[in-house]
Amino acid sequence: MKPTLSAFAKNLSFTKWRNPDFTTFTPVRIKIEVLAGLTVALALVPEAVAFSIVAHVNPLVGLYAAFIVGLITAVFGGRPGMISGATGALAVVMVELVLRHGVEYLFATVILMGIMQIFAGVLHLGKFIRLVPHSVMLGFVNGLAIVILLSQLDMFKTGPEGAKVWMDMVPLITMVGLVGLTMSIIWVMPKITNVIPAPLAGIGIVAAIVLGFGIDVPDVGSMASIKGGLPTFHIPDLPAFTSLADVKDLLVIILPYAFILGSIGLIESLLTLNLVGEMTGKRGGASRECVAQGIANTVTGFFGGMGGCAMIGQSMINVKSGGRTRLSGISAALFLLAFILVGSGIIERIPLAALVGVMFMVVIGTFAWRSLMIMRKIPLTDALVIILVTAVTVMTDLATAVVVGVIVSALAFAWSTATKTMSVIEEPDEDTKIYKLEGPLFFGSIESFVDLFDPENDPDRVIIDFMNSRVVDQSALQAIEDLAFKYKSRGKDLQLRHLAKDCHQLLKRAGQLIKDTDADPDYQIAVDYSVKTGILGGGH
Repeated sequence: MKPTLSAFAKNLSFTKWRNPDFTTFTPVRIKIEVLAGLTVALALVPEAVAFSIVAHVNPLVGLYAAFIVGLITAVFGGRPGMISGATGALAVVMVELVLRHGVEYLFATVILMGIMQIFAGVLHLGKFIRLVPHSVMLGFVNGLAIVILLSQLDMFKTGPEGAKVWMDMVPLITMVGLVGLTMSIIWVMPKITNVIPAPLAGIGIVAAIVLGFGIDVPDVGSMASIKGGLPTFHIPDLPAFTSLADVKDLLVIILPYAFILGSIGLIESLLTLNLVGEMTGKRGGASRECVAQGIANTVTGFFGGMGGCAMIGQSMINVKSGGRTRLSGISAALFLLAFILVGSGIIERIPLAALVGVMFMVVIGTFAWRSLMIMRKIPLTDALVIILVTAVTVMTDLATAVVVGVIVSALAFAWSTATKTMSVIEEPDEDTKIYKLEGPLFFGSIESFVDLFDPENDPDRVIIDFMNSRVVDQSALQAIEDLAFKYKSRGKDLQLRHLAKDCHQLLKRAGQLIKDTDADPDYQIAVDYSVKTGILGGGH
């Protein structure tokens, strides 16, 4: 029997409604989510404006991106509680494109970037984020915390962009004092009450003090006006295409930027997804996040936005303010739109010191302090990777740092694995010798593998047992082939046992002539391969 309309309405009761993530909404939960969203929206405004200035575009371009990307990813993204918007990691890449070709080319690039990210999600490329080691993650969050800290230092400076200098002594001391007051309120507030998110309380109290006593400090309005209308549909104003050559010329310009922006956006988003997942106890959603980011950026490009990705700082504010569902992200986006449409006069009067205080608390909460405590206890390679990724993040960008960290970790693992290949030798009788291998056989371990054997002095029958090993690549196949030839040339029989199915398939794909036997009935995934004269290494 089909459900009735009344039954459907009952399930949408205000007092108890379950969202797709199976989190029960109650009035208390809704209040927490909405207030968390408001706190995030207040922190988003100066960030979006600042990143717009960095990218040399109108502040509304960044604000529209923060609204559209934030709303779409909040609804469709892979992790409830994550916040997305215009980010500095993307802004620094956009500068050259905007200065050389103009903002319309930026909009076209953002659209192409979004399409690429959609394809990455459809192809499930997000799963490769699991290849990022924990040491890289620690370096990533440490570097990000430092980047956030450094980005806030500009708030203590005055003057035109590119020629800013530190404030005079009195304004600087006043600014620092208000930042410290905000941080103190955020620290103390949870000990008093959880009715209002601590960051929101800090912003509200400090703003009231500044406005009440008429303290002269920079506010949001001193950066730029955030007043505007609804974003409108806009096809990028590019030169007319009259031939395929025109399309090729356009792609030559925007394709490299789109690829770089898309890669940085996905790496930062997927790492944020993992970080938020650790805090909220949820996993998965990588491919869904890729698609959501792609859709958000594609739409943003058609509505005059600069594109964006997940924001770790704002995500941390949201999670620590109690935001756990999609409602907080949706609320943040809608509050941001409300600020643009009707609330600009109020928001522009919020002192920057209050928002800087919030971000400083984010820095303290984001930095992995325990990584400093475990440096002497973890392997030297992991400690070096943490330091390296942190440094590269600060000096370049997050995507480059993660790629460098993964490569260094992979090389270190390959070297460590290559030097640990060993075998246990058994001699059941005087005519048989068994080598029980330990560790994978791949290009890095070939030398250690070859050194294990003594074809000259071994008996007539030699067995290599792969129960605790596996053949990984073509280099391993070639090593086996060479070893077989050495035994063959001496009239000796070599057998390979306990090769897993994937190893067996790898050998077959390599064109080796393998004969299966029933010598190993106890292991359904193992087979006994006999390498005799002319069976393996026939090319010699």
